Amino acid sequence: MMKNRTFSLSYLHPQYWLTWFGLICLWGLVQLPYPLMARLGAGSGRLSRRFLRRRESIARQNIALCFPDLSKAAHEKLVTDNFVSLGMALMETGMAWFWSERRLRRWFDVDGLANLKAAQKDKRGVLVIGVHFMSLELGGRIMGMCQPMMAVYRPHNNPLMEWVQTRGRMRSNKGMIDRRRLREMVSALKQGEAVWFAPDQDYGPKGSRFAPFFAVPSAATTNGTFVLSRLSGASMLTISMIRKADFSGYRLIIAPELQDYPYDDEAQAAVWMNRIIEQEIMRAPEQYLWVHRRFKTRPVGEKPLYV
Repeated sequence: MMKNRTFSLSYLHPQYWLTWFGLICLWGLVQLPYPLMARLGAGSGRLSRRFLRRRESIARQNIALCFPDLSKAAHEKLVTDNFVSLGMALMETGMAWFWSERRLRRWFDVDGLANLKAAQKDKRGVLVIGVHFMSLELGGRIMGMCQPMMAVYRPHNNPLMEWVQTRGRMRSNKGMIDRRRLREMVSALKQGEAVWFAPDQDYGPKGSRFAPFFAVPSAATTNGTFVLSRLSGASMLTISMIRKADFSGYRLIIAPELQDYPYDDEAQAAVWMNRIIEQEIMRAPEQYLWVHRRFKTRPVGEKPLYV
């Protein structure tokens, strides 16, 4: 399990000065009043489309594939709103890492905390299914303020950023588990912990199978949820954090324990889990991480979907 890394003097090396500059700027931005931060975040997101043409193309392709029945104008609005959320994500990361609990508590509501307590009765572990909303970093901090838990993550390639993000995430949570450490995940669940795991991205062909995702008939879907649930016997529920439409704060939604999971059928488990993920995304589709190449892994013989 990843503990809070200790600071290393090597992080003061000139190779990290640009990273430090960015972090100091982010810290300064999140000292502003939230309404002003929200305007700056939304504006920077709109502006970023000029410089992130590749990501804009990916988002547009994903949205067109998943929602073929929407009009062209509706597709374009969803792309536009998605980049607003992308700009807000930077501010929300700074809020998660640098704000005090006292300041954060003014800006969020929680629905369903009793659902998590019920799922953990008799010290049973809970596999918390998450999805990659733009406010994910802030959602993890806020969830930890309600009830500390553990999270599965991919370590950052930049050692300084790894230290900063781990320190920020551990301000209100118990620990971080490298996504490659299956035994640690299972062990934590068997000990009655709540462990956050996001099965909504394309992690490549290894350990995945194809299942429908929205209107896409074949999306590479990790079998990690199936393996963890089988090995640990944990209960499952979803937790999502949604930015309120009027930018007045956030809503943390903890759903009731999931029922009827197909524990004995890996193929049906992938289909079932994607349906759950779709339901969560539809709480606020404009806030989802559509800039991720969700369909980069294709069945043998199919052409790539991204150019």
